[in-house]
Amino acid sequence: MAKLLPIKIYSCPVLRQKSKALKSEELQKKEFGQLLLDMEKTMKEKDGVGLAAPQIGKSIRVVVISTADGSVFLINPKILKKSWKKEILEEGCLSLPEVWGLVKRSLKITIVALDPKGKKMKFTASGMFARVIQHEVDHLDGILFIDKAKKITQGADKLEAMKSTK
Repeated sequence: MAKLLPIKIYSCPVLRQKSKALKSEELQKKEFGQLLLDMEKTMKEKDGVGLAAPQIGKSIRVVVISTADGSVFLINPKILKKSWKKEILEEGCLSLPEVWGLVKRSLKITIVALDPKGKKMKFTASGMFARVIQHEVDHLDGILFIDKAKKITQGADKLEAMKSTK
């Protein structure tokens, strides 16, 4: 049974660490399968479109993304290519509640990752799916959307309050 996990909030140190890649034998463990189910439940219950392992306190390279076709899990994701064409859109984050900002991201990316069974997959993503992948992969490298935001559009006061709790 999947359980709801607590979300780490900005200025928690794990959010600023570079996450470690997983070895294929780690994917076979029962606890890993449970972690994926727990991450998926947490993302859905918190109304997220994506969730990276550091957001639940695990410094490992795992993300889950919500799509129209269901959840997609990416293990050890790497963005191989980014389009020159970019778009600025508003983003938020479960780890920065009530904070929103304008972020410029590539419209199209090529990514390589492992699926939950350890099978290598390579694909091209575009639009909102590409944006969410870029946001979540940033989490794995200790980067938050506020680091890239051109402008904080909502919650600047909340962001300041979170910064002062360090």
